[in-house]
Amino acid sequence: MERKINNPFINELNKCFGCSSANPAGLKLEFTEKDDYVVSVWNPSDNFQGYPGVLHGGIIATLLDETAAWCVYVKAETAGVTSSMFIRYNHPVYISKGAVRIEAVLAGRDDKYAEINCRLFDSDNKLCAEADLKYFIYPPRIAAVRFGYPGRDKFIQ
Repeated sequence: MERKINNPFINELNKCFGCSSANPAGLKLEFTEKDDYVVSVWNPSDNFQGYPGVLHGGIIATLLDETAAWCVYVKAETAGVTSSMFIRYNHPVYISKGAVRIEAVLAGRDDKYAEINCRLFDSDNKLCAEADLKYFIYPPRIAAVRFGYPGRDKFIQ
């Protein structure tokens, strides 16, 4: 079953580069939950290229990291910060091919860390990049104070 994930952080103060619709230079990512995965589909433009026609590696890293963060919100049911990120760039992402799909899954967690595996596919379903991330996570009550984490129910309708 696939369902849309709401963005409870939308307000006039939120200018997140990854997920805010109010940041004119941002990625404006939206997310869905599909089984164990958090998924985003995003259309790159030439504004995000490195080499001509090729999506910049830093943008790919941001797509992976942002999707992992939303996986922490929805699957680990808290908020956190990136502790480490190991990326494998397997193939160039050609902007002319259109939308990319990013998938994140919670691979493990304990009281302090969540481990997330992310993959980025091009429109031909070719695995272009993958990442193993470790997030330092906070207890939900502390995440609410430090990051405004509203609880999982605000993300899922």
